[in-house]
Amino acid sequence: DERPIPAAAGQPFGQWIVVVCPMRRRGRSVHAGPMITTTALTKSYKDVPVVSDVSLRCEPGTITGFLGANGAGKSTTLKMIVGLVRPDRGTATIDGRPFVELPNPTRVVGMLLDASAMHPGRSGRATLTTAALLAGVPTNRVEHLLDLVGIADAAEKRVGTYSLGMRQRLGLAQALVGEPAALILDEPANGLDPEGIAWMRTLLRDFADHGGTVLLSSHLLHEVQATADHLVVISGGAVVAAGRLDDLLASSTILVRSPDPGALAAALQVARIDYVAGPGDALTVDVAGGRVTTEVLAGVARDHQVLLTELRQSETNGLEQLFFSLTADKAAPAQGVAA
Repeated sequence: DERPIPAAAGQPFGQWIVVVCPMRRRGRSVHAGPMITTTALTKSYKDVPVVSDVSLRCEPGTITGFLGANGAGKSTTLKMIVGLVRPDRGTATIDGRPFVELPNPTRVVGMLLDASAMHPGRSGRATLTTAALLAGVPTNRVEHLLDLVGIADAAEKRVGTYSLGMRQRLGLAQALVGEPAALILDEPANGLDPEGIAWMRTLLRDFADHGGTVLLSSHLLHEVQATADHLVVISGGAVVAAGRLDDLLASSTILVRSPDPGALAAALQVARIDYVAGPGDALTVDVAGGRVTTEVLAGVARDHQVLLTELRQSETNGLEQLFFSLTADKAAPAQGVAA
């Protein structure tokens, strides 16, 4: 779209300025296959590994929660996906291409990686207007976004005066300015009050229900459980679990009980089966991605002549229980480097 615009006052009569704008998309494109993909992403800083062989797939119409303790490698992974950090090995694509090869990235993927990375002297409206111009979208979209994220009343205030929650809302508006097909968000609920968190959950769910792809990291486990439908858990820089949230919660542990819990624990150790003590005098066993089943545990008990009085799938777990069972004994590397 090339639109001739009369020259500004003071320029020679008849001179024209040509503004070249990208074509406006007429609806979200449909991408066959995963929208966001990483394959064996690996990164070290000063010979200290912070991300090791991270592979994930995010499909259109889904929200993927990316969980890990501080220093587990979440932020480094997200930065590698969007080209801010160069991996030592492995690949990442968005809509089938590396981020640096996307002709107009903001029309494909919106990002919120650091809500503080905005010019503190600009107003909220000016911030979004600049983003719209750079993305090649009509600036009248700015008013819609200000209303959508609930900061229209503060649109003329400088960003430096915004609370963290308001900056998060502005950052999400900036991520949405190009009407992208995917969102990559790092701790987007930081600074939001309970009402704001519920609002963000609804907004992201609506985005996914209309065919969008969301990849978000968060330490708010209950909120991820209420929002995401897929989960990737990273610990020590490596993926320790990935899949549908319902599947991971439903089948992550088995409860086993014996009159002699010490003998049972010793038998599990010999069989190299991970477990944690409790509830009560029972032991809770990690199914290890399906490798450990009730049949396997019954066989271990038989081989070591341990009497079992209870052997069953645990009740449906909460995300917090699942998260700590996966990350309890895996220290994250380079706590001061990776996040």
